Amino acid sequence: MAGGPGSYVFGEEEKKELMDVINAHALFRYGTPGVDGFQAKVATFEKEMAERLGHKHVFATSSGTGSLMCCLAALGIGMGDEVIVPGYTFIASISTIAMMNAVPVLAEIDESLTIDPTKIEALITPKTKAIMPVHMLGNPCDMDAIMAIANKHNLYVIEDCCQAVGASYKGKRVGTIGTMGAYSLNVFKTITTGDGGFVGTSDDDLYERGFGFHDQGHKPSRMGVEVGNRSIVGMNMRMNELSGAVAVAQGRKLDGILETLREKKALLKSQLQDIPGLGFRRINDPGECATLLTLLFDTQEMAAKFCEKAGTAPIARSGWHVYNNMEQILDKKTWTDAHPFHQCDRTYAKHMLPATDDILERAVNISIGVVDKGLGSGTGININSSEEEIMAVAKNIREIIASL
Repeated sequence: MAGGPGSYVFGEEEKKELMDVINAHALFRYGTPGVDGFQAKVATFEKEMAERLGHKHVFATSSGTGSLMCCLAALGIGMGDEVIVPGYTFIASISTIAMMNAVPVLAEIDESLTIDPTKIEALITPKTKAIMPVHMLGNPCDMDAIMAIANKHNLYVIEDCCQAVGASYKGKRVGTIGTMGAYSLNVFKTITTGDGGFVGTSDDDLYERGFGFHDQGHKPSRMGVEVGNRSIVGMNMRMNELSGAVAVAQGRKLDGILETLREKKALLKSQLQDIPGLGFRRINDPGECATLLTLLFDTQEMAAKFCEKAGTAPIARSGWHVYNNMEQILDKKTWTDAHPFHQCDRTYAKHMLPATDDILERAVNISIGVVDKGLGSGTGININSSEEEIMAVAKNIREIIASL
Protein backbone atom coordinates (compact mmCIF):
# COMPACT_ATOMS: atom_id res chain seq x y z
CA MET A 1 0.00 0.00 0.00
CA ALA A 2 1.03 3.61 -0.37
CA GLY A 3 1.50 5.80 2.66
CA GLY A 4 3.87 6.90 5.38
CA PRO A 5 5.23 4.83 8.26
CA GLY A 6 2.41 5.83 10.59
CA SER A 7 -0.15 4.21 8.30
CA TYR A 8 1.86 0.94 8.35
CA VAL A 9 1.78 0.72 12.16
CA PHE A 10 -1.89 1.66 12.58
CA GLY A 11 -3.30 -0.84 15.06
CA GLU A 12 -5.03 -1.56 18.33
CA GLU A 13 -3.83 1.62 20.02
CA GLU A 14 -5.55 3.81 17.43
CA LYS A 15 -8.69 1.67 17.55
CA LYS A 16 -8.88 2.00 21.32
CA GLU A 17 -8.59 5.80 21.20
CA LEU A 18 -11.19 5.95 18.42
CA MET A 19 -13.65 3.77 20.31
CA ASP A 20 -13.35 6.06 23.34
CA VAL A 21 -14.72 8.87 21.18
CA ILE A 22 -17.29 6.79 19.32
CA ASN A 23 -18.71 5.32 22.52
CA ALA A 24 -18.88 8.81 24.03
CA HIS A 25 -20.79 10.24 21.01
CA ALA A 26 -18.69 13.42 21.35
CA LEU A 27 -16.98 14.22 18.05
CA PHE A 28 -16.43 17.98 18.42
CA ARG A 29 -13.07 19.10 19.80
CA TYR A 30 -14.66 21.30 22.45
CA GLY A 31 -16.47 20.32 25.61
CA THR A 32 -16.02 19.89 29.35
CA PRO A 33 -13.79 16.91 30.23
CA GLY A 34 -15.81 14.28 32.07
CA VAL A 35 -19.17 15.80 31.13
CA ASP A 36 -21.39 13.94 28.64
CA GLY A 37 -18.51 11.60 27.88
CA PHE A 38 -16.26 14.26 26.34
CA GLN A 39 -12.79 12.74 25.85
CA ALA A 40 -10.66 15.82 24.97
CA LYS A 41 -8.52 13.82 22.54
CA VAL A 42 -7.45 16.86 20.50
CA ALA A 43 -6.44 18.75 23.62
CA THR A 44 -4.56 15.69 24.88
CA PHE A 45 -2.67 15.40 21.59
CA GLU A 46 -1.76 19.09 21.69
CA LYS A 47 -0.42 18.85 25.23
CA GLU A 48 1.54 15.66 24.62
CA MET A 49 3.01 16.81 21.31
CA ALA A 50 4.12 20.12 22.80
CA GLU A 51 5.97 18.23 25.53
CA ARG A 52 7.38 15.69 23.07
CA LEU A 53 8.81 18.25 20.66
CA GLY A 54 9.74 21.02 23.07
CA HIS A 55 7.16 23.66 22.20
CA LYS A 56 5.39 25.76 24.81
CA HIS A 57 2.24 25.66 22.68
CA VAL A 58 0.77 23.33 20.03
CA PHE A 59 -2.62 23.52 18.34
CA ALA A 60 -4.01 20.90 15.99
CA THR A 61 -5.31 21.74 12.50
CA SER A 62 -7.16 20.05 9.68
CA SER A 63 -4.06 19.89 7.42
CA GLY A 64 -0.41 20.78 7.03
CA THR A 65 -1.51 23.36 4.48
CA GLY A 66 -3.70 24.94 7.13
CA SER A 67 -0.79 24.86 9.55
CA LEU A 68 1.35 26.89 7.16
CA MET A 69 -1.43 29.41 6.64
CA CYS A 70 -1.85 29.80 10.40
CA CYS A 71 1.86 30.58 10.75
CA LEU A 72 1.74 33.16 7.98
CA ALA A 73 -1.38 34.78 9.44
CA ALA A 74 0.00 34.83 12.98
CA LEU A 75 3.07 36.66 11.72
CA GLY A 76 0.98 39.20 9.83
CA ILE A 77 2.43 38.23 6.46
CA GLY A 78 0.18 39.47 3.70
CA MET A 79 -0.23 41.81 0.76
CA GLY A 80 3.03 42.19 -1.16
CA ASP A 81 5.29 40.66 1.51
CA GLU A 82 7.96 38.34 0.16
CA VAL A 83 8.71 34.91 1.61
CA ILE A 84 11.76 32.94 0.48
CA VAL A 85 10.94 29.26 -0.10
CA PRO A 86 12.81 26.45 -1.92
CA GLY A 87 11.78 25.34 -5.40
CA TYR A 88 11.79 21.74 -4.23
CA THR A 89 8.92 21.30 -1.79
CA PHE A 90 5.29 20.26 -1.88
CA ILE A 91 3.20 22.88 -3.64
CA ALA A 92 1.44 23.85 -0.38
CA SER A 93 4.58 25.64 0.84
CA ILE A 94 4.34 27.95 -2.15
CA SER A 95 0.57 28.17 -2.60
CA THR A 96 -0.09 29.12 1.03
CA ILE A 97 2.18 32.14 0.62
CA ALA A 98 0.24 33.10 -2.50
CA MET A 99 -3.11 32.58 -0.77
CA MET A 100 -2.10 35.08 1.90
CA ASN A 101 -1.53 37.62 -0.92
CA ALA A 102 2.20 37.44 -0.29
CA VAL A 103 4.84 36.71 -2.92
CA PRO A 104 6.77 33.42 -2.95
CA VAL A 105 10.44 33.91 -3.85
CA LEU A 106 11.87 30.63 -5.10
CA ALA A 107 15.32 29.59 -3.92
CA GLU A 108 17.83 26.94 -4.98
CA ILE A 109 18.46 23.75 -3.03
CA ASP A 110 21.79 22.05 -2.43
CA GLU A 111 22.68 18.35 -2.33
CA SER A 112 20.87 17.95 0.98
CA LEU A 113 17.72 18.57 -1.12
CA THR A 114 16.88 21.44 1.24
CA ILE A 115 17.23 25.19 0.73
CA ASP A 116 20.79 26.31 -0.03
CA PRO A 117 21.71 28.90 2.64
CA THR A 118 24.45 30.36 0.44
CA LYS A 119 21.81 31.47 -2.10
CA ILE A 120 19.35 33.11 0.31
CA GLU A 121 20.85 36.55 0.91
CA ALA A 122 20.87 37.46 -2.79
CA LEU A 123 17.07 37.06 -2.76
CA ILE A 124 16.40 39.40 0.16
CA THR A 125 14.75 42.74 -0.65
CA PRO A 126 13.09 45.43 1.50
CA LYS A 127 9.83 43.48 1.03
CA THR A 128 11.20 40.21 2.43
CA LYS A 129 9.47 39.27 5.67
CA ALA A 130 10.31 35.60 6.18
CA ILE A 131 12.27 32.54 5.16
CA MET A 132 10.40 29.24 4.92
CA PRO A 133 12.96 26.43 5.14
CA VAL A 134 11.41 23.07 4.26
CA HIS A 135 12.81 19.99 6.02
CA MET A 136 12.31 18.05 2.82
CA LEU A 137 12.05 14.25 2.89
CA GLY A 138 12.64 14.33 6.64
CA ASN A 139 16.11 15.89 6.35
CA PRO A 140 16.62 18.93 8.62
CA CYS A 141 17.75 22.10 6.87
CA ASP A 142 21.04 23.76 7.77
CA MET A 143 19.29 25.77 10.48
CA ASP A 144 22.41 27.40 11.95
CA ALA A 145 23.15 29.13 8.66
CA ILE A 146 19.50 30.00 8.04
CA MET A 147 18.98 31.48 11.50
CA ALA A 148 22.16 33.54 11.16
CA ILE A 149 20.80 35.08 7.95
CA ALA A 150 17.35 35.63 9.46
CA ASN A 151 18.78 37.30 12.55
CA LYS A 152 21.07 39.51 10.46
CA HIS A 153 18.15 40.75 8.34
CA ASN A 154 15.45 40.67 11.04
CA LEU A 155 13.35 38.05 9.25
CA TYR A 156 10.85 35.50 10.57
CA VAL A 157 11.61 31.82 10.04
CA ILE A 158 8.63 29.54 9.40
CA GLU A 159 9.84 25.95 9.55
CA ASP A 160 7.88 23.71 7.19
CA CYS A 161 8.14 20.42 9.09
CA CYS A 162 5.34 18.70 7.20
CA GLN A 163 7.62 15.89 5.98
CA ALA A 164 9.76 15.85 9.12
CA VAL A 165 7.60 15.39 12.22
CA GLY A 166 9.98 14.36 15.01
CA ALA A 167 13.25 15.10 13.22
CA SER A 168 15.92 16.98 15.13
CA TYR A 169 18.82 19.32 14.37
CA LYS A 170 21.72 19.56 16.82
CA GLY A 171 19.58 18.24 19.64
CA LYS A 172 16.51 20.40 18.97
CA ARG A 173 13.40 19.12 17.27
CA VAL A 174 12.69 20.81 13.96
CA GLY A 175 10.00 23.43 14.29
CA THR A 176 11.36 24.67 17.61
CA ILE A 177 14.35 26.51 16.12
CA GLY A 178 12.65 29.17 14.00
CA THR A 179 9.78 31.49 14.84
CA MET A 180 7.03 28.91 14.28
CA GLY A 181 6.75 25.35 13.00
CA ALA A 182 4.08 23.84 10.74
CA TYR A 183 3.49 20.08 10.66
CA SER A 184 1.39 17.63 8.65
CA LEU A 185 -0.42 14.43 9.65
CA ASN A 186 -1.33 13.46 6.08
CA VAL A 187 -1.31 9.77 5.18
CA PHE A 188 2.15 10.07 3.57
CA LYS A 189 3.79 11.66 6.61
CA THR A 190 5.79 10.25 9.55
CA ILE A 191 2.66 9.86 11.69
CA THR A 192 -0.84 10.22 10.31
CA THR A 193 -4.50 10.89 10.95
CA GLY A 194 -5.28 10.52 7.23
CA ASP A 195 -5.27 14.30 6.94
CA GLY A 196 -4.49 16.80 9.64
CA GLY A 197 -1.67 18.82 11.08
CA PHE A 198 -0.53 21.04 13.90
CA VAL A 199 1.37 24.24 14.65
CA GLY A 200 4.02 24.72 17.30
CA THR A 201 5.47 27.86 18.88
CA SER A 202 6.77 29.07 22.22
CA ASP A 203 5.63 32.66 21.68
CA ASP A 204 2.40 33.41 23.58
CA ASP A 205 1.21 36.14 21.20
CA LEU A 206 1.88 34.10 18.07
CA TYR A 207 0.10 31.15 19.64
CA GLU A 208 -2.96 33.28 20.33
CA ARG A 209 -3.00 34.71 16.80
CA GLY A 210 -2.32 31.39 15.08
CA PHE A 211 -4.92 29.60 17.17
CA GLY A 212 -7.41 32.35 16.45
CA PHE A 213 -6.83 32.09 12.71
CA HIS A 214 -7.62 28.36 12.81
CA ASP A 215 -10.72 28.87 14.99
CA GLN A 216 -12.70 31.89 13.80
CA GLY A 217 -10.65 34.27 15.91
CA HIS A 218 -11.25 32.60 19.28
CA LYS A 219 -8.73 32.65 22.12
CA PRO A 220 -6.89 29.38 22.84
CA SER A 221 -8.43 28.99 26.30
CA ARG A 222 -11.95 28.31 25.11
CA MET A 223 -13.42 24.82 25.52
CA GLY A 224 -16.94 25.71 24.46
CA VAL A 225 -19.05 28.60 23.18
CA GLU A 226 -17.36 31.97 23.54
CA VAL A 227 -18.89 35.34 22.70
CA GLY A 228 -16.63 38.33 22.08
CA ASN A 229 -12.97 38.74 23.02
CA ARG A 230 -11.70 37.38 19.71
CA SER A 231 -8.14 38.31 18.77
CA ILE A 232 -8.09 37.98 14.97
CA VAL A 233 -10.35 37.38 11.97
CA GLY A 234 -10.05 33.66 11.42
CA MET A 235 -11.23 30.59 9.57
CA ASN A 236 -12.23 27.06 10.55
CA MET A 237 -9.25 24.70 10.40
CA ARG A 238 -10.05 22.78 13.58
CA MET A 239 -9.31 19.10 14.13
CA ASN A 240 -12.18 16.89 15.28
CA GLU A 241 -12.07 14.34 18.10
CA LEU A 242 -11.87 11.30 15.80
CA SER A 243 -8.71 12.64 14.17
CA GLY A 244 -7.50 13.71 17.59
CA ALA A 245 -7.93 10.17 18.89
CA VAL A 246 -5.74 8.76 16.11
CA ALA A 247 -3.25 11.59 16.62
CA VAL A 248 -2.88 10.69 20.31
CA ALA A 249 -2.02 7.07 19.50
CA GLN A 250 0.25 7.94 16.58
CA GLY A 251 2.09 10.61 18.55
CA ARG A 252 2.94 8.09 21.25
CA LYS A 253 4.50 5.87 18.58
CA LEU A 254 6.57 8.65 16.99
CA ASP A 255 9.96 8.04 18.59
CA GLY A 256 9.68 4.28 18.09
CA ILE A 257 8.86 4.84 14.42
CA LEU A 258 11.91 7.05 13.97
CA GLU A 259 14.22 4.58 15.70
CA THR A 260 13.01 1.74 13.46
CA LEU A 261 13.34 3.79 10.29
CA ARG A 262 16.89 4.85 11.14
CA GLU A 263 17.93 1.27 11.76
CA LYS A 264 16.44 -0.01 8.49
CA LYS A 265 17.82 2.86 6.44
CA ALA A 266 21.29 2.32 7.91
CA LEU A 267 21.17 -1.35 6.91
CA LEU A 268 20.05 -0.65 3.34
CA LYS A 269 22.53 2.19 2.87
CA SER A 270 25.40 0.07 4.22
CA GLN A 271 24.88 -2.37 1.36
CA LEU A 272 25.22 0.36 -1.29
CA GLN A 273 28.17 2.40 -0.03
CA ASP A 274 30.85 1.13 -2.38
CA ILE A 275 29.14 1.46 -5.77
CA PRO A 276 31.16 3.59 -8.26
CA GLY A 277 29.28 6.59 -9.62
CA LEU A 278 26.68 6.48 -6.84
CA GLY A 279 26.41 8.84 -3.90
CA PHE A 280 23.69 9.94 -1.52
CA ARG A 281 22.09 13.25 -0.64
CA ARG A 282 23.82 15.07 2.20
CA ILE A 283 22.16 14.59 5.56
CA ASN A 284 22.43 17.76 7.64
CA ASP A 285 21.92 15.97 10.96
CA PRO A 286 21.65 12.31 12.01
CA GLY A 287 18.37 13.30 13.66
CA GLU A 288 16.68 13.08 10.26
CA CYS A 289 13.49 11.03 9.96
CA ALA A 290 15.09 8.40 7.68
CA THR A 291 11.85 8.03 5.75
CA LEU A 292 13.72 7.87 2.42
CA LEU A 293 17.11 6.96 1.02
CA THR A 294 18.00 9.34 -1.79
CA LEU A 295 20.50 8.04 -4.35
CA LEU A 296 22.52 10.74 -6.08
CA PHE A 297 24.09 9.67 -9.35
CA ASP A 298 27.07 11.38 -10.95
CA THR A 299 25.15 12.11 -14.13
CA GLN A 300 21.57 12.62 -15.23
CA GLU A 301 22.06 9.89 -17.84
CA MET A 302 22.95 7.29 -15.20
CA ALA A 303 19.96 8.27 -13.08
CA ALA A 304 17.60 7.98 -16.05
CA LYS A 305 18.95 4.55 -17.03
CA PHE A 306 18.64 3.31 -13.46
CA CYS A 307 15.05 4.54 -13.20
CA GLU A 308 14.08 2.92 -16.48
CA LYS A 309 15.19 -0.49 -15.22
CA ALA A 310 13.92 0.03 -11.67
CA GLY A 311 10.47 1.15 -12.77
CA THR A 312 10.70 4.53 -11.09
CA ALA A 313 11.64 8.10 -12.02
CA PRO A 314 14.16 10.77 -10.98
CA ILE A 315 12.88 13.21 -8.36
CA ALA A 316 12.68 15.86 -11.10
CA ARG A 317 9.62 13.98 -12.38
CA SER A 318 7.89 13.71 -9.00
CA GLY A 319 4.84 15.86 -9.60
CA TRP A 320 3.88 18.80 -7.40
CA HIS A 321 7.02 18.61 -5.31
CA VAL A 322 9.12 20.28 -8.01
CA TYR A 323 8.50 23.86 -9.11
CA ASN A 324 8.87 22.91 -12.80
CA ASN A 325 5.75 20.75 -12.48
CA MET A 326 3.56 23.34 -10.71
CA GLU A 327 1.64 24.67 -13.70
CA GLN A 328 -0.74 26.67 -11.52
CA ILE A 329 2.24 28.57 -10.10
CA LEU A 330 4.11 28.98 -13.38
CA ASP A 331 1.07 30.16 -15.36
CA LYS A 332 0.48 33.82 -14.58
CA LYS A 333 -3.15 33.51 -15.72
CA THR A 334 -3.96 31.32 -12.73
CA TRP A 335 -3.14 34.15 -10.28
CA THR A 336 -5.99 36.53 -9.49
CA ASP A 337 -5.67 39.97 -11.05
CA ALA A 338 -5.60 41.54 -7.59
CA HIS A 339 -2.62 39.50 -6.43
CA PRO A 340 0.56 41.56 -5.91
CA PHE A 341 2.40 39.09 -8.14
CA HIS A 342 1.00 41.09 -11.07
CA GLN A 343 2.48 44.30 -9.69
CA CYS A 344 5.96 42.98 -8.83
CA ASP A 345 8.90 42.07 -11.01
CA ARG A 346 9.01 38.44 -9.83
CA THR A 347 8.60 35.80 -12.51
CA TYR A 348 8.24 32.05 -12.32
CA ALA A 349 9.43 29.92 -15.19
CA LYS A 350 10.57 26.40 -15.86
CA HIS A 351 14.30 25.87 -15.29
CA MET A 352 14.74 29.16 -13.43
CA LEU A 353 16.67 27.25 -10.74
CA PRO A 354 19.46 25.47 -12.66
CA ALA A 355 21.24 24.00 -9.62
CA THR A 356 17.97 22.57 -8.33
CA ASP A 357 17.16 21.13 -11.75
CA ASP A 358 20.54 19.41 -12.03
CA ILE A 359 20.36 17.86 -8.57
CA LEU A 360 16.81 16.58 -8.98
CA GLU A 361 17.55 15.05 -12.39
CA ARG A 362 20.35 13.04 -10.76
CA ALA A 363 18.43 12.12 -7.60
CA VAL A 364 16.29 9.01 -7.06
CA ASN A 365 14.23 8.27 -3.96
CA ILE A 366 14.13 4.78 -2.48
CA SER A 367 11.40 4.27 0.11
CA ILE A 368 12.32 3.43 3.68
CA GLY A 369 9.08 4.45 5.34
CA VAL A 370 7.24 6.69 2.87
CA VAL A 371 5.89 4.74 -0.08
CA ASP A 372 4.66 7.42 -2.47
CA LYS A 373 4.95 7.58 -6.24
CA GLY A 374 4.21 11.30 -5.94
CA LEU A 375 7.58 11.69 -4.20
CA GLY A 376 9.26 9.33 -6.65
CA SER A 377 9.49 6.69 -3.91
CA GLY A 378 7.21 3.95 -5.19
CA THR A 379 10.04 1.44 -4.93
CA GLY A 380 12.06 0.28 -1.92
CA ILE A 381 11.01 -0.98 1.53
CA ASN A 382 8.62 0.05 4.29
CA ILE A 383 8.82 0.26 8.06
CA ASN A 384 7.67 -3.35 8.42
CA SER A 385 10.16 -4.84 5.93
CA SER A 386 12.28 -7.69 7.24
CA GLU A 387 16.06 -7.83 7.09
CA GLU A 388 15.72 -10.41 4.32
CA GLU A 389 13.54 -8.03 2.30
CA ILE A 390 15.95 -5.16 2.85
CA MET A 391 18.89 -7.24 1.63
CA ALA A 392 16.89 -8.30 -1.43
CA VAL A 393 16.17 -4.67 -2.33
CA ALA A 394 19.85 -3.79 -1.89
CA LYS A 395 20.85 -6.71 -4.11
CA ASN A 396 18.40 -5.59 -6.79
CA ILE A 397 19.70 -2.01 -6.74
CA ARG A 398 23.31 -3.23 -7.03
CA GLU A 399 22.43 -5.52 -9.92
CA ILE A 400 20.62 -2.77 -11.82
CA ILE A 401 23.51 -0.34 -11.43
CA ALA A 402 26.03 -3.03 -12.44
CA SER A 403 24.07 -3.64 -15.64
CA LEU A 404 24.09 -0.01 -16.75
